[in-house]
Amino acid sequence: MTPHDLTAPAPRATLASRWQSACARLARAVPDDLLAAGARLAIAAIFFQSGQTKLEGWRVSDGAIALFADEYRLPLLDPVIAAHLAAGAEHLFPLLLVLGLATRPAALALLGMTAVIAWVYPLAWPTHLGWAVLLAFLVGRGAGRWSLDRWLGRTQAAPAPAFRPARTVRGSARAAARPGRGTGA
Repeated sequence: MTPHDLTAPAPRATLASRWQSACARLARAVPDDLLAAGARLAIAAIFFQSGQTKLEGWRVSDGAIALFADEYRLPLLDPVIAAHLAAGAEHLFPLLLVLGLATRPAALALLGMTAVIAWVYPLAWPTHLGWAVLLAFLVGRGAGRWSLDRWLGRTQAAPAPAFRPARTVRGSARAAARPGRGTGA
């Protein structure tokens, strides 16, 4: 054992421990319920606004049908049916997300729509990735406590994984003092 093994950790270890401490405080300050509510509202607004562009009053616009026929060109679906399904889905599922009702199935449906949209517009993948992350969070964790799902007792929120800072033992006095550790034995 050298005298260097018993000295204070290197500044990088101190910086790392400060970073881990700050991350732990942030994880405690921002609960998953707040993240879930924010994700629900953000993604619901995006899809609801998209649904509104497909309507003229209470009916699907001719322009939306033309988009499905000329630009989207989805295989296996008639453009008229596809336009009606998309407009309905872009209104129903965001409403469910805002209410926090059937959140996981609604988020999963919108995740499927996101995959189709990403297939049609592959160059917009950064935007679609952001949507997918929000939706995957909702599928995995659920709506959170601030939702009808929870109020109705329909679902249990998935527990958030405990934040455990990484343990650094390299260069620490405890690592060097343990038999067979840091001494080459």
